[in-house]
Order: sequence, then structure tokens, then C-alpha cells
Amino acid sequence: MPAVARALELLGLFLDGQGPRSVPEMTAALGLPRSTTYELVQTLVARNCLRPTDPTGRRFGLGLRLFELGSAYAEGIDVTEQGQQVADDVVRQCDETVHIAVLDGTEVVYLVKADSPQAVRMVSAVGKRLPAHCTAVGKAMLAGLSDSEVAARYAGPFEWAQMTPHSLAGLDALLAELARVRQRGLAYDDCESNLDVRCVAAAVRDASGKVAAGLSISVPVHRSDRLETALGRYAAVAAEELSARLGHRRFVGRP
Repeated sequence: MPAVARALELLGLFLDGQGPRSVPEMTAALGLPRSTTYELVQTLVARNCLRPTDPTGRRFGLGLRLFELGSAYAEGIDVTEQGQQVADDVVRQCDETVHIAVLDGTEVVYLVKADSPQAVRMVSAVGKRLPAHCTAVGKAMLAGLSDSEVAARYAGPFEWAQMTPHSLAGLDALLAELARVRQRGLAYDDCESNLDVRCVAAAVRDASGKVAAGLSISVPVHRSDRLETALGRYAAVAAEELSARLGHRRFVGRP
């Protein structure tokens, strides 16, 4: 139905994150007659899909009905189900093992593991916990917190587990590494949880913009030459894909 398609196109204008706009602005963007755009706007306002945002009623923003629909959609999202689909896709592209984990205090809990068709010995498994500071996926998620929030998690008598001689030891070392993670957008595990394996990871964000999970690609040391190049790109793109499935939108030109 043309009217439905036009209404959806109109609502889609607001996905750019630029906020409220006027009927003339919407008319120009859609290429429709002004009378048609005006009728669409009035219909959407009547159904609480749009709302006037200024006293003159000349500018409009998204309405409460869309928030309700979005909330209903978000409640039905299964991170594990969506994560498994994304992880399986990445394995098909790069032939390496992919993990998705969530952060619980100072540990990561693995929700998804998609195995590489190539033989590799891993210390991870679905449901298993590992120290966050020893893993790329853990550091990717910790980097989404402020330094004070990270320090609070590691406050008090905390034993810095050393899974290998390369594992980070101490809050200062962790905070310095997290600063580097924030700068480059990727986290690395350089044989810090397994002497035979290196990993690259990126954070996954939810609809609120908060870090909800992390996605990593793990590879044996002897074929880790792609870690900082192709595999890093795979991890970043896959994390963005999963973020989008969780409702996160990254607006171009905005932080």
C-alpha cells in the first residue's frame, strides 16, 4: 500500500539521529507534495507515532507509540540466539573460532562459541568463566566503563589471576591497556589466557548504547599474522552487526 510505504519512509527519516524536523524538511527529503506529507504527519500524530516538539506545532519528533513498539521488540531479542547467528557467519568468512561473552564483575561468561573448522586448543567453553583482564573479549567490555568504574570492580583484596606469564597484573597495567583499547576500538589477547592462542575482540552495544557483550576471534599463534588486519576488521564488523541486532544505532557524524 503506497500510504503505508510513505509513512514508513517518513518515520525512517528520524533514524539519522538529527532530531525533530518540520513538514517542509520532510517534504524535501521525501520528494512528496507538501499536502501529502502534511496528511501523513497528522495521521502519525493522531496515532502517537509522531508528536509536536515546539509550542508552534511546526516541528515533530518520534512519538511514544514507537518507543512502546521498540521496547516490545527489545524484550524479544535473545542475545545468545542473535550472537550464534553472527558468530556462525564470521566463522564461515574467516575459518577461525568466534566467541561471544558478557561481563560479570571481573569475569567474562561465554554465551556462544562457534568453532573453527581448523584444529585449535581453546581454554574457553560455553558457560565457562575466565578473568576478564586475561581475555581480549573481557578487555573490550571493560573499556566501555570509565576508569573509576573499572577501579571499583577491582577494589579491595583482589587476586590478579595469571593464566600465563603474559597476563596483566595490577590495576595500573589494566587501565593503561584499556586506554589503548578505547583509542583503537579493538582489544587483543597476546597469549594472555593461552600460550598457544591470540585473540582480537570488539564491544557489542545495546539499544541504550551501553556495552552489552563482547565478540572475539581466536587464532593459534602460528597463523596469527592476520590478527591486526583482516581478523580485526571481521571482529569490528561482526560486533557492529550484533549491536544493530540488539537495537543499537551508530549515527554518522555523532559520537
